[in-house]
Amino acid sequence: MTEEIKLSARLDALVRELGAGNVAALSRCITLVEDGEVGSALRRAILPLTGGAGIVGFTGAPGVGKSTLVDAYIAELRRAGLSVAVAAVDPSSPISGGAVLGDRIRMHRHTGDAGVFIRSIASRGHLGGVSESIHWTIDVMDAAGRDVIIVETVGTGQSEVEIAEIADVCVVVNAPGLGDDVQAIKAGLLEIADVLVVNKADMPLANLAAKQLKGMLKLREKPRQDVPLVTTSATRGEGVAEMHSVIMARMAVVRGNRAEMRERRMRRLIAQAVGSLSRRLVLDNSNDETEALMKTASSGEITIDEAARKILNRIASDY
Repeated sequence: MTEEIKLSARLDALVRELGAGNVAALSRCITLVEDGEVGSALRRAILPLTGGAGIVGFTGAPGVGKSTLVDAYIAELRRAGLSVAVAAVDPSSPISGGAVLGDRIRMHRHTGDAGVFIRSIASRGHLGGVSESIHWTIDVMDAAGRDVIIVETVGTGQSEVEIAEIADVCVVVNAPGLGDDVQAIKAGLLEIADVLVVNKADMPLANLAAKQLKGMLKLREKPRQDVPLVTTSATRGEGVAEMHSVIMARMAVVRGNRAEMRERRMRRLIAQAVGSLSRRLVLDNSNDETEALMKTASSGEITIDEAARKILNRIASDY
């Protein structure tokens, strides 16, 4: 009991520092938020401090200049007097499993600015372009009082639709000259776009890429066809102010639905937790009934779905 009291006191002190905007506390909390029971207690403690930040997601195929555009956007936000936290989801190192810090290198000019916090996060093989723990990281950044949280996806292409369930505003970035100009913006990414950006607008065929994207918007349902399209040149800083204005306008529209969006995020988190728990229970707990079902499925007598359903029913009865 004494150890629990000490842990609670330490967490309370850490959360107070986090709420006061202490950068060291922010870094520490992002590390701890995934740490078993401590992480669970921390997530409960910071919940009342969340809900103030606007969340902007940047996604798109590799090579479109997402990181350079985010770097330019950070500068625009700082000119507007807004504090920023960036969760840059990087590919995982095949050796250590940690993040390959490519995004931090591109955003190094902001490292001396106390109003900017950048954290590279390893995807750890998670599909959807983001990390499985990104929701918790966002909550910590939100609790730290940052005005805008930017989530940059890993850049895997059409699979990056999960960002739509995380961000208030989803910015889908494209660039001309990638072979097939619309290859990077297939149906999946196009459907989630709140703002479309054609970056590298100083390159040839940029106008053609913008025209093609406008044509593809007609494939969406009518209420979702009116998506603003902005052309930018991140390296030159061109079009970034316009992109910022468009994002803020969209943010103002969705702010009234924050409670609904948070419930949607919670639904996804609970579904992920159920999936992880079920996986562990199936893999780690072997018994005669489970082994019999495995053999029956292997022989083709029942389908994998049927076996899974029977196992889940057994697990549910045990609980």
